[in-house]
Amino acid sequence: MKPRGALKPRPDRAPEDKRPDGKLPGGKLQEDGARREKARPAAKEKPREEKAPTAEAESEVVGEAAPPPPEAIEPGPKLTPEETERARKKYLLRRFWISGRGYWGLRGDRLAWPLTIGLLLLICVNVGFQYGINRWNRAIFDAIEQRDAHTVYWLSAIFLPLVAGSISLVVTQVYLRMTMQRRWRSWLTTAVIQRWLASGRYYQLNLVKGDHANPEARLTEDLRIATESPVDFVAGVLNAFLSASTFIVVLWTIGGALSLTLGGSTITVPGFLVVTAVIYAAITSTSMFAIGRRFVQLSEEKNQAEAEFRYVLTRVRENGESIALLGGEEEENAGIDRTFAGVLGRWARLTGQHMRTALVSQGSSLFAPVVPVLLCAPKFLDGSMSLGQVMQAASAFAIVQGAFGWLVDNYPRLADWNASAHRIASLMMSLDGLERAETSDTLGRIQHGETDDGAMLSLDELSVTLDDGTGVVKETEVMIEPGERVLVSGESGSGKSTLVRAIAGLWPWGSGNVDFHPGKRLFMLPQRPYIPSGTLRRAAAYPAAADNWKKAEISAALDKVGLGYLKDRLEEEAPWDQTLSGGEKQRLAFARLLLHAPDIVVLDEATSALDEKSQDKMMKTVIHELPWVTIISVAHRAELEAFHTRKITLERREGGAKLVSDVELVPRRKRGLLQRALWGSGPNGGKG
Repeated sequence: MKPRGALKPRPDRAPEDKRPDGKLPGGKLQEDGARREKARPAAKEKPREEKAPTAEAESEVVGEAAPPPPEAIEPGPKLTPEETERARKKYLLRRFWISGRGYWGLRGDRLAWPLTIGLLLLICVNVGFQYGINRWNRAIFDAIEQRDAHTVYWLSAIFLPLVAGSISLVVTQVYLRMTMQRRWRSWLTTAVIQRWLASGRYYQLNLVKGDHANPEARLTEDLRIATESPVDFVAGVLNAFLSASTFIVVLWTIGGALSLTLGGSTITVPGFLVVTAVIYAAITSTSMFAIGRRFVQLSEEKNQAEAEFRYVLTRVRENGESIALLGGEEEENAGIDRTFAGVLGRWARLTGQHMRTALVSQGSSLFAPVVPVLLCAPKFLDGSMSLGQVMQAASAFAIVQGAFGWLVDNYPRLADWNASAHRIASLMMSLDGLERAETSDTLGRIQHGETDDGAMLSLDELSVTLDDGTGVVKETEVMIEPGERVLVSGESGSGKSTLVRAIAGLWPWGSGNVDFHPGKRLFMLPQRPYIPSGTLRRAAAYPAAADNWKKAEISAALDKVGLGYLKDRLEEEAPWDQTLSGGEKQRLAFARLLLHAPDIVVLDEATSALDEKSQDKMMKTVIHELPWVTIISVAHRAELEAFHTRKITLERREGGAKLVSDVELVPRRKRGLLQRALWGSGPNGGKG
């Protein structure tokens, strides 16, 4: 059972939920409860109307849950740190392909194979057109040399269809290639994000060690590069192989053997144009490897620096109010400058690599067209080779050289892809570790289940640890009945908030059980409420859809929490996270609570930004509007004791905090009397 039940529909109250006297758990009469159920959208759980996806959305967004993660590969104890790092990077590429190749699997995209096969066929046909144009070059120059006007005109006429066919093939090839890249990215992004969001892992990544910093950059820029480049590489390699294979035959056929006389001896070099092309490509490729051997490392460092720079700027934007109130612009500017200096430093080192590779690439492109002409010149001058053959050889040599030198031109992109694949695979490995920990007994996991004795919440020998096994809270035994309001207290750092996160299912490490009443919903109110982008209506309804409640119902909730002055702006889109004050955000969170009407609510310092009078009014409102709700509060203010029936205290000790007291703030027989004194009695809360 997943306790974060705000996402789980709560069925209508069953007959067994009623007390023997015919009242609901909160003390209201059955008839009044029925009226409240009718007026409360979250309780009756009107099924959310599913919007039919558009054809465009169906064609663009593909993907589902990723395949199960592989077993972790631990480095051998005899490996040096350098060998361990190399083994890790090698495994990272393997880890990327374990998930990435699923796009072509049974659970992949239905268009993956049609797009792939179509792209490969077009590459083959396009090489055929290249050969046709190469033959056309020979024919046109032979005709020009022989001054054959009829052949020149005829060849000129067929040139346009050749060009049109080649252009059409290239354009279609670009469409298929980019469509496959887009859909692969969509499929893999969807799969990784589903794993990232599942079971609170996006939060748990902040609590564990590993190379997964700035996941948003890895899920956007790095994943884009990681899925675009392999398609380009495969298409480029296939095109290069077919082009080299085809035009090596052309060079061998046209060039034949070259005889050289050295010192009275004649040396014959068979297929001299092919030999020259291979030697030329070997020189340029070897030079590129020697010059660019640090490309991958520098690309990784540059990408990491860029991600850190974006993160720093995002932090400033998200915390703009606090920075402005404290006047921290100068310090933030200094921090930004330091981070940006790191970016520029890594760019400077990468610039040197680009300069050296540009030297090889540019030199190769300048020499490639000239070398075959110079080699064929002796044969042309002695009449054994026509002008058309010379031009055909030059064209074929350039194509072969381009094919052999494909890696020379694409090595920087290969290095960039390598770095991006490593970063996205590192995030995948961290998610793998969290998934394995959910089923592994090595570290220990907190188990979540259902109570069988009517209790709303039961903590059975609950111990909470860090991901390395360090104790935070140990051996906690608590049982909370429906309708109880429990205050959790203790000094700062005693593990109160960690205990709350364990109850909510966000903190998985530890042992023992957290059991909830079956079919009940849990709702969390953190100290800093999350305000999504969009309209105020969406922010008030979050995490449900804004149209789950009528505008009048949301306006009424805002009135009850003291935000009535904002109800005319419900449909206004604004940066509400920056517009609302801390107190207004907490009031808005209580409005959400009233709308969702859960069975159990956890308040984690949820009134810390409110003054004492507003805090009292808010708690009275919650208890009056949701009399059946079970409340667990984490707070430091002693004034909150008046709104709770129990108080449990955690005390920090060596090896983990321990529950040292569990006291009744209000004796059970007096709770009903106190409730009537504070909030009135009867179905209308004491109101006539």
